[in-house]
Amino acid sequence: MNLSLLRGVVIAAVIYGCYALLLYLGQRAIMYPGRGIRVEPAPPPGSPGLSVSRLDTGSGKVETWFLPARRAARGGRSPALIFFHGNGEVIDFLPGQVEGLRRLGLHVMLVEYPGYGRSTGAPSEASITAAAVAAFDALGGRPDVDPARIIAFGRSVGGGPACALSRQRPLAALILQSAFTSTRPFARRFLLPGFLVRDLFDNLAAVRRFTGPMLVAHGRRDDIIPFSHGQELSRAGRDVKFIEFDCSHNDCPPDLDVFWRTVGEWLKQQKIL
Repeated sequence: MNLSLLRGVVIAAVIYGCYALLLYLGQRAIMYPGRGIRVEPAPPPGSPGLSVSRLDTGSGKVETWFLPARRAARGGRSPALIFFHGNGEVIDFLPGQVEGLRRLGLHVMLVEYPGYGRSTGAPSEASITAAAVAAFDALGGRPDVDPARIIAFGRSVGGGPACALSRQRPLAALILQSAFTSTRPFARRFLLPGFLVRDLFDNLAAVRRFTGPMLVAHGRRDDIIPFSHGQELSRAGRDVKFIEFDCSHNDCPPDLDVFWRTVGEWLKQQKIL
């Protein structure tokens, strides 16, 4: 190898190394853009019955909103669903979106991620998982919740904490919408090796271990998390209903009310509702 070629290789290696280091250090800014969303200092007036809690996770306090079911269950205890949102959202956006779940007879808990909204701390796989576990424990301790019928719902990045929770607490069911198998495949988009990913969220491994019923929904034209991720997750589960939508990522599902009705029918089949 002549000297000029060797010099070029060294320069290219140095440039790539600097690029990789920059992305390694800044990847959480890319992965968690919603932490930059500004919210009011206090939660806005919400739905009737909404209660706000701040849970201590050991690395900060995370905000949760509890929205009671619209229909009271016989015996005083209703099933409940913990909702984990996408990385470009905050819980302030969600009460109207989950109204259909409440009409089914589900209590709904919205969990804010560390560093998002009014939650303190910083988002990471460890801190978000800790928030999910704290939310489950708080929800299961409520007198109006049946702790044996708690469901985790994860949308997009929210599939990460939903799956992580399934490995640490007993879930009655797991619902994943537009979720990924893990974050490692996305490193290739940035021409980086997967081992540089700091927050892996290995959903595929969690799904393989989960023994309860699962519902997986994904858009065939998803331009952010490929449809193949939903297919792979559905194949990995033991008791899975897979729903395909003709939509991309941010317009999925195309009709939310229809989707919630489908979720309700499935939960009835599982004897959770």
